[in-house]
Amino acid sequence: MGSANRATLEHFVDAMIHGDWDTVEGIIADDGVVDWPQSGERLVGRQACLNVYRNYPGGSPRYELRRITGGPDIFTIEARGDYGSEPVYMTSIVEFRDGKIARQTDYFANAFEAPAWRAEWVQRVG
Repeated sequence: MGSANRATLEHFVDAMIHGDWDTVEGIIADDGVVDWPQSGERLVGRQACLNVYRNYPGGSPRYELRRITGGPDIFTIEARGDYGSEPVYMTSIVEFRDGKIARQTDYFANAFEAPAWRAEWVQRVG
């Protein structure tokens, strides 16, 4: 089931990136939950999730997948989102039940300038 869940998650991420809400609809469980701890919001049920995704002001943000790790039933997604001003780095913890996404918890972090004091010990990455 783990490899099937991984394939489903990859399909889900691709659909989210392309705003393919019909595909997303088929992957979220009827009673699926999405939590956004930083804003204190919870989307309960597939329809609530789709209503938010479909009605995002200005259309869906652009996303770039960085990587997916984990499995067989719990995965971590790392991505970068473009919300129009500065990049937002995102981590999602996605939990499967019976081949559908049952719970997703999303964390968002804005990019920031690296401090000069540690430059000699770090590598700069894109």
